[in-house]
Amino acid sequence: MKVIDTIALILVIIGAIVWGLIGIFNFNLVDAIFGEMSIISRIIYILVGISGLWAIKLLFDRD
Repeated sequence: MKVIDTIALILVIIGAIVWGLIGIFNFNLVDAIFGEMSIISRIIYILVGISGLWAIKLLFDRD
């Protein structure tokens, strides 16, 4: 697995955990750590979103 694929997968997993916490406990871990919609929070959300799009490519890889 390529390094970028691994990083994307890790960020997708982190995003899934954050959404799980929001859905189950109404607790946003990213906002709790970095502040609500701070620049760092926004960067994390952007990176997780891009990683989600990149993960679509992993569905079609034939390695």
